[in-house]
Amino acid sequence: MHIERDPNGDFILESGEIAGRFGLSRDEFRQRIRQGLVTSTVERGEAEDIGTSRLSVRLGNRLWRAVLNNEGEVQNEAVTFVRGRGHTPRS
Repeated sequence: MHIERDPNGDFILESGEIAGRFGLSRDEFRQRIRQGLVTSTVERGEAEDIGTSRLSVRLGNRLWRAVLNNEGEVQNEAVTFVRGRGHTPRS
């Protein structure tokens, strides 16, 4: 997978490809974006990771994360499940 960048340097993700990572169609994924259920972050590599970027897209309790090289090529990616926050087991 190769991820393009716009003239400002922002990453451009193909919604159909990302949707597939979550087991959704492009239309289902776009609907969740419109509903405000999809969030994303970009982290730039530092020190020994300079030139890399980590993209994260979260939908509910699922998180797709990819590490890109400086050419925009995905070096590794994974979809994981995120545990809920603030849950304290009852005694």
